[in-house]
Amino acid sequence: MRAGAMRYHVDHRAMAVAGYPQPWSQVAGAEVRFHLSCGAPVVARKVVSLDGAACGGDWELRSAEVEPTIRQITRGSCLVAARNDLARHGRIRSLTVELCLTRPQDSALLALGALRLSCEGRTLRVSDQEGDLLAPVTLPVDSWVTIELAEEGGKALLTVQGGDRLSPVHAVFRSERPWPWPEGDFVLGSHGPESSSADARFARPMLMAEHATLVWQFPTLLPEDMVIRSTGPAQVPLSVVNLPTFAVRSRRWDGSTFDPRLAPDHYDAIHIHFDDIGAFDWPATHVLTLPAQAVPGVYALEVETLAGRERIPFFLRNQSAVRKAVVLLPSATYLAYLNEALPPEQFPWVVEDRGHRFARDNGLLSLYDFHADHSGCSITSTRKPMATLRDDYRYPLCGCPHLLPVDLHLLRFLRDQGVDFDLITDHDLHEGGAACLSGYDLLITGSHPEYMSVRMEAAIAGFVAAGGHLAYLGGNGFAATVAFRGDLMELRRGPTEYGRTWDGPLAEQALALTGEPGGFLRHRGKGEFSLVGGAISLMGFGKARPFRRTPASYKPRVSWLFDGVDTTEFGTEGIVLGGAAGYEVDATDPHLGTHPDTVVVAQADGFPEDFASDAGRWYPGGPAEAQARRVAEMTLRRLPGGGLIFSASSVAWCGALPERGRMNDVGRITMNFLRRALEPEAASDEH
Repeated sequence: MRAGAMRYHVDHRAMAVAGYPQPWSQVAGAEVRFHLSCGAPVVARKVVSLDGAACGGDWELRSAEVEPTIRQITRGSCLVAARNDLARHGRIRSLTVELCLTRPQDSALLALGALRLSCEGRTLRVSDQEGDLLAPVTLPVDSWVTIELAEEGGKALLTVQGGDRLSPVHAVFRSERPWPWPEGDFVLGSHGPESSSADARFARPMLMAEHATLVWQFPTLLPEDMVIRSTGPAQVPLSVVNLPTFAVRSRRWDGSTFDPRLAPDHYDAIHIHFDDIGAFDWPATHVLTLPAQAVPGVYALEVETLAGRERIPFFLRNQSAVRKAVVLLPSATYLAYLNEALPPEQFPWVVEDRGHRFARDNGLLSLYDFHADHSGCSITSTRKPMATLRDDYRYPLCGCPHLLPVDLHLLRFLRDQGVDFDLITDHDLHEGGAACLSGYDLLITGSHPEYMSVRMEAAIAGFVAAGGHLAYLGGNGFAATVAFRGDLMELRRGPTEYGRTWDGPLAEQALALTGEPGGFLRHRGKGEFSLVGGAISLMGFGKARPFRRTPASYKPRVSWLFDGVDTTEFGTEGIVLGGAAGYEVDATDPHLGTHPDTVVVAQADGFPEDFASDAGRWYPGGPAEAQARRVAEMTLRRLPGGGLIFSASSVAWCGALPERGRMNDVGRITMNFLRRALEPEAASDEH
């Protein structure tokens, strides 16, 4: 059991099986390990293809050493220095820490052996095994105080000072009881394994021992080994448990900089949350050896128990380019949305989904959720149950497929049309960089490639600048920066999110995994407009709209895109909100970076009023121009290096592709572009 964090058993009422694969994306011929929790005995298991690929070959699936059973979840973050490491330096004479309480509640603040600091609402209590040691103190909320608890004349002395600049706090209390000379683990943010964590920020904890003064200054980067060592020669380790948030404002922040790299002491604090859940440490229950000749695609381990059946998806790729086309699945977006809580009191559900129920039952949070103290969830891991990543998933807010099932619809269409493709994920592209795209002529995106690292964006931009072709078959893509490290992904939102989800302060957009700025790529001259010509213009869950060709689409230079399309209007049906332009749609804006070479070839308008406009756009023509720009704009651009960029401009586009054995105009337009990219010798001369 991890010291300092609570554990509880998985609640399987909503889902009989939950788990995760490691690695999430793997090459043919290697192994994937599955880490499962099952609420009932397993009666059958097999590997299945989710995208229509032939699942032949020798798929060697075997049980690991541990049988699938009900696992445990660790909730709440903290930091722990072990008793043995402290004892080497003699008895503890004082304890000092900077504290900012972010939610008044009954909670544990810290423990040093039997000496404990707790909160009852806003009341600070200091106790040991004999009860209260000192009189209670009222703490401010969202203001920093320094708490010092020390031995003086054999008695305990408590000093609390700080508060905001208009309401200072200064309190001094002396105990009539002797100083307890605490011994044991030092736990910051909790009292130990049976205690819940606090909602609070901490900085600069210090223990003064008989032979050393131990001071921990928190770095602005999350330590790779999850250990912070005290300054000075002692180097006592303080272990990080369950991913608290790093690179947050400390008591020293004065508004003079928003960049922790310029003033690290302004950001030498951590934010501990009652409901932090980091990477899971469940044992592997199954091991799968992938056939060396397996077809790249999306597969799943299907597990059937006496209580129900679930599929755990994973991705299979090649070591290097084999085919001319590669599909980039937006695993960063999958991970950002994964296990979204969607509180029904805040979001009206159109349909039930067992994955979201499972997430709520088990306290799981996504990067769209906020913690109990209303701070945003900013870091997540692939090592956790993927309850909402399923081929049968329906998004409760719109009642239709979203993310993976829509991308599976695209992959099935490509297979049906004989498009031979390799497959990679965002995680693969980040790890491999530009080399990951080497050897391909065409890059095809999924329906919603919203999040990406700067390394990913640079690889895509370099690919198309060098003559590669990009089929951007989604909407609201290439938008926000994320950082990766191993199984971790971090997303820092700023006040420019316009209320669509949690808003973070501008001063805390720096990513604790890398130190680079978070927020929108467009604010750094990358992504969206500069790459594909457009960015999100509208979002809504009402009926999707069809597209109509523009006059520019009939010019010979671009008209080939519509070969075989006999009507001006197309995209009147689909599995995502019933059309081709919906959910989130993009539009151009020269003031924000759309290149003059970008040609708008189709447009959709007439969106219902419940489609919200992107508040990040400003129109000099005022409300009338803003109303006229409630559109989706499909674009095409030819780059000087010969590369073509097609932007479908809609999350719903892939959902409007035809079912197997059928064809429609959305399919024809898509295939016209793919054929032009893959068979340039078949193209007619352009004028």
